Amino acid sequence: MSSHDAVTDAAAPADTHPAPADPGDKRRWIALAIVMTAAFMDLVDATIVNIAIPSIERDLGATIGAIQWITAGYALAFAAGLITGGRLGDIYGRKRLFLLGTAGFTLASALCGFAANQEMLIASRLLQGVAAAMMVPQVLSIVHATFPAHERGKVFGLFGAIVGLGAVSGPLLGALLTQWNIAGLEWRPIFLINLPVGIAGLLLGRKFITESKAPKALRLDLVGVLLVTTALLLLIYPLTRGRELDWPLWGHLMMAGSLPVFGLLVAYEGYKTRKDGSPLVELSLFKVKSFAAGIAVQLTFGVVMGIFFLVWTLYMQVGLGWTPLRAGLTGVPFSIAVSVAAGLSVQKLVPRFGRKVLQAGALTMTAGVLLYLFEADRYGTAITSWQMVPPLVVMGLGMGLIVAPLTDAVLSEVPREHAGSASGLINTTTQMGTALGLGMVSVVFFGLIDDDRLRKAPAETGAAFADAFQNSLGWVAGVLVVIFLVMFALPAKPKQHLEGGGDDETGPAAGAGAEAGAGAGVDSRTGVEKESVLTR
Repeated sequence: MSSHDAVTDAAAPADTHPAPADPGDKRRWIALAIVMTAAFMDLVDATIVNIAIPSIERDLGATIGAIQWITAGYALAFAAGLITGGRLGDIYGRKRLFLLGTAGFTLASALCGFAANQEMLIASRLLQGVAAAMMVPQVLSIVHATFPAHERGKVFGLFGAIVGLGAVSGPLLGALLTQWNIAGLEWRPIFLINLPVGIAGLLLGRKFITESKAPKALRLDLVGVLLVTTALLLLIYPLTRGRELDWPLWGHLMMAGSLPVFGLLVAYEGYKTRKDGSPLVELSLFKVKSFAAGIAVQLTFGVVMGIFFLVWTLYMQVGLGWTPLRAGLTGVPFSIAVSVAAGLSVQKLVPRFGRKVLQAGALTMTAGVLLYLFEADRYGTAITSWQMVPPLVVMGLGMGLIVAPLTDAVLSEVPREHAGSASGLINTTTQMGTALGLGMVSVVFFGLIDDDRLRKAPAETGAAFADAFQNSLGWVAGVLVVIFLVMFALPAKPKQHLEGGGDDETGPAAGAGAEAGAGAGVDSRTGVEKESVLTR
């Protein structure tokens, strides 16, 4: 996730090369359980929130813009701090940053759970995102520094299973905690459940995790972070607020102003590269056609998922009047289909058919969206969970074919020395796309719903929500077709970067593998973590 090149360096003493792990030392397995639990907590927290949004809206009287920022704020803060969080771990120690991030995440979870109003909840979610950006990049870096190369294949297989479990269990856990209304707290336990987990992680982490640093860590690029965050805020803030304020002139000026800020970012990153060789964004990567196309796919796919999962939850719970538990259970076939297809795509299909698998995934997902659109139109507010299963399974199969092999396809032609920077940028881009998609919900979904209708009973608003959901699906289908076309720029037969498969523990590619796994897929943040990030 970070853009460092030496993630796997330093097994025990800081600033030294890894020493062979003692096969009889069981402490490393306890350390593994600790960092995996933290990763699981982050993934669950990301997927758990959407299902509770209607309850939050009712309890806090949250506005449309606030609803979007409760979800988009986390993704934006996480994206902005991701690469910097990894570099901080390289410089100051991965254990130290992991514990600091875990403490911040736990504190932010408490603040979210006790939020008195929408403003406090949004601020707490931003803090959560910042803390996650410090905590999550260290997870696979710690694994690399703790386990010898021959054990990593087994470790990363286990990590992938945990990530998949987090992606599936998050919505269900959120649904149960919200519906049970424990102690009359309604949605608040979805955040408060992190407190005992985080405290245990802090106490055990201090004892069992071994400190490690990178011998030659890249320097921080705080100006780059400031510029990219400013550009995203200029773009996303007016998107979320514009509809409520009847699209004022300042909103259009802010969105237009994001372009020169992005231009300034590019110019500064070029200067930073010449100055000390440690930019936030390695611009030379975009000269690689497959990488540039892959980043475009990542960004656009993040937009698609940002739109779909929020409007889907609102459609089921507010529009159709379903309980959180029913909505959560309805999504189970989708999650299972993603997991099945993801496994098949990496192990069987991509090695044989290459890029065609990803393109087939885009077309399959488009077909599922169109089928969902047809059923939502045909059955209206009388649609049942069982009627949603076929389109959700088709969509899930399509998504699984894309998310697992996409990281390898994007990295396939990237020079080895830049693989770490590239993989960190992949996950950052996905998070940015998600935040942008959540901001666009104002246009594609809420743009069709009047404010007064939003507050009425589902019987009166169901038709409006069904129409808005269908409009959103139309946008999603159109963007997926664009993704299919952009995929032609990916290599026909992507090389596979298998984690833990080699013995080169100190080279740049090793760092890249950790980064790709921690970042993109393993939110599926390598192939599987990509799945969970996208479902945020």
